Amino acid sequence: MTTIAAPRRVSPSSGVRHGLSLAWRGILKIRKNPEQLADVTIAPIIFLVMFVYLFGGAIMGSTEGYLQMIVPGIMVFNILQASMTVGVQLNTDVTKGVFDRFRAMPIARSAPLIGAVLADIVRYLVCLVVLMVVATIMGYRVQTGPAEFALAIALVIAFALSFCWASVFVGMLVKSPGAVQGLMFVVLMPLTFGSNVFVPTGTMPGWLKAWADISPVTQMSDVLRGLMNGGPIAGPLTGSLIWMAAAIAVFFPLATWAYRKRV
Repeated sequence: MTTIAAPRRVSPSSGVRHGLSLAWRGILKIRKNPEQLADVTIAPIIFLVMFVYLFGGAIMGSTEGYLQMIVPGIMVFNILQASMTVGVQLNTDVTKGVFDRFRAMPIARSAPLIGAVLADIVRYLVCLVVLMVVATIMGYRVQTGPAEFALAIALVIAFALSFCWASVFVGMLVKSPGAVQGLMFVVLMPLTFGSNVFVPTGTMPGWLKAWADISPVTQMSDVLRGLMNGGPIAGPLTGSLIWMAAAIAVFFPLATWAYRKRV
């Protein structure tokens, strides 16, 4: 008669340690396969150059003025796109059997999920560094101090971490990485373009303006504009924090439920 061993209990501190170890695994994968950073290095450059030089003069009368408006907004646009990749990566690991090997290891069941999300912070930082370097070369200048700029970076990373759980949820539900990309694209395009990232909301139809004025992308873009260009941030900061809390409250439980069901 074969006796099946009881599952090994893992303490919370061990679970955190396992998650950090797998986050380091994710970072090493990026170092060995730098092409994984293509979306956070090439896309910010393409979008910034394209929108500034194609639409800057038409929208703001000059590329210089448009550059000051769009850089904080495009930071939100690009980092939100970057935050959606974690669902694709997790789905890829599941379909390739990587999680089967994880189940055979004496680690916390949540460690692969925590590790994947934490490793994504490196991608966010790369995205922001590339964007700010190119923006500076094009003529953008932060009008406030280092403390305000550091706070802007911290807030936009927290924003990405809050909304990445939507990608995790979708990644654990669908069967293929391609389906994750397709579904997240359908969600992201209206969310990001239906905002004040690229154009002022005053010229939009009433129904679209009503949404754009309160959307999470608009709120966070206005926070970054206040912190980097100067201006009030209290209202948009409150709105951003509410959206971030709501995203975590809705998608974190759904993501963890789908993750446990899938793996």
